[in-house]
Amino acid sequence: MTDAPPYRFLDAHVVRTERISPAMVRITFGGDELRDVVVDGRDQRFKLFLPQPGQEAPALPARDESWFGEWRAQDPSERAVMRTYTVREMRYGPDEMDVDFVLHGVGEDASGGHAGPASTWAHAARPGDRAVLLAPVATENGGADFQPPADADWVLVTADETALPATAGILAWLPAGTRAKVWIEVPHADDVQDLPTAADADITWLVRGADREPVLDALRAAELPAGTPYAWIAGESGTVRALRRHLVGERGFDRRAVTFTGYWRRGASEEDLLAELA
Repeated sequence: MTDAPPYRFLDAHVVRTERISPAMVRITFGGDELRDVVVDGRDQRFKLFLPQPGQEAPALPARDESWFGEWRAQDPSERAVMRTYTVREMRYGPDEMDVDFVLHGVGEDASGGHAGPASTWAHAARPGDRAVLLAPVATENGGADFQPPADADWVLVTADETALPATAGILAWLPAGTRAKVWIEVPHADDVQDLPTAADADITWLVRGADREPVLDALRAAELPAGTPYAWIAGESGTVRALRRHLVGERGFDRRAVTFTGYWRRGASEEDLLAELA
């Protein structure tokens, strides 16, 4: 007897959309199958499959363990657009999942850059639009990287707008009284959000201007608490690498106590990164 897989393909549709800031839109997905989603907070990720322009639903040839190979073998102009996102909030009865999309280069007030297929889809999404989620259906699903050890005295978090939903999930999950130092970089002052937390969190918002790495400069200048730290850093991969080097090489963090994730790479799409794995 084999264990059931921790992720499953689930059909979903757009219930509503909300422009929550110049650079971000929140899309609420619904569907009967979402009742099986299991979310344990933090930076819970899942795969989202979207239709190509002109398609009513994402084209997925397989919904079992062979899915990735068959998806890769499809014509790129026909196969579903695949992206990795974070669960912003999950609710039940009715079963709904909120997902925040950064609008790269889409819309009058959006952040600069080339508009990718997911941003373009999110900007035009309307109730009823169909999607497929490869979502967690078990608590132990390996999809949350924020894993502070029991002996950590405080946590450090850095993020840009792409990691803002994950940061919100982390802050909502942190136990009351946990000491946290948080830096979040966004493209516009109006992208600053209220992030509820029971933690003792010092949150610094950095609005990006001519400085392309304001979070790195802010961290270099910061006075950090004493005690054993745990760090979670996410965002553009080059900046993330520089932040990790600073924490380990200049601040003396144990490299095992630094979780780092490049959510995107400047000048590369997710298709480019997948092609490098071939």
